[in-house]
Amino acid sequence: MAVLRYLLVLGLMGLNPVLAQTPSAPVTFGLFGDTPYSNWEREQLPAMLQAMGREGLAFAVHDGDIKNGASLCSDAAFQDILAVFRAAPLPLVYVPGDNDWTDCHRRSNGPFDPLERLNYLRTWFFQGDQALGQGNLRLTRQSEDKRFASYRENVRWEMGGVLFVGLNLPGSDNNYHGSKANTGPVAEFLQRSEANLDWLVQAFALARRKQLAGVMVIIQANPRFEAVSAGLHKPGYRDFINQLRNETMAFAGQVVLVHGDSHSQKIDQPLLDESARTLVSNFTRVETYGYPFMGWIKATIDLKHPKIFRFEPRRWVGQADKTVQ
Repeated sequence: MAVLRYLLVLGLMGLNPVLAQTPSAPVTFGLFGDTPYSNWEREQLPAMLQAMGREGLAFAVHDGDIKNGASLCSDAAFQDILAVFRAAPLPLVYVPGDNDWTDCHRRSNGPFDPLERLNYLRTWFFQGDQALGQGNLRLTRQSEDKRFASYRENVRWEMGGVLFVGLNLPGSDNNYHGSKANTGPVAEFLQRSEANLDWLVQAFALARRKQLAGVMVIIQANPRFEAVSAGLHKPGYRDFINQLRNETMAFAGQVVLVHGDSHSQKIDQPLLDESARTLVSNFTRVETYGYPFMGWIKATIDLKHPKIFRFEPRRWVGQADKTVQ
């Protein structure tokens, strides 16, 4: 009865029970992706990660593309970046991008079999239940579910009253056509989409059950909200956007989608309620920096803040060679 009276009072006061959690100390973390694309960015990447470490961040997330779209998808290239990620001075979560597997069929990339490259990433970048880098950040992987045993890259973790969800949803229309134009949907896309949607549904159900203040979803692809608003759905993202909209509108807290892909750093609110043609007010999109610009975004969870999240873009201008180890 006491709990019911508490919820009733909150409702009469116009307060959201989800947002009425006891505020804890703010949590800060870093968001970046689409890097390194050049020799200079590869040289600077360790220094940028060290800078994040000096900020005292709880963790960092790389939202895909650890190489440019015209470079080799070789074991050596992947192992080089893996070594950098493992040496990061803070826990680091990585979500794969299209340059990392779906586009590896390009002649300039090898060529390689995209599915073989994805399996290689799964073997090396998504081991165990800990994030890459230094420190302790335990991840729950979708592969713990026998139905989706292959999808080690789909992860979630909780911190500061927020649930974080990583999905393998890359650019190039989410591999809808595979390596051949004007075909599809290919089997790989269908199977992975089923896994992604299941993981998203589970995440929001968990967030509601625990009355969390927010959900942050991290993918690589720009799902093209502007095209959706114009009635021009990209087939590889249609189901994801529809499910994300439904889950967000049924969630009492704040929802943030983080992505890279189109190399245009922005923070906005592009998701529409299709029936009312109004913005979904509890949804925010954060796009990270991309070539030719390098940088990261400092994010803060603050339960005292009306929007729960704050974001500070940090353009990286480089450091002298002697600081890059």
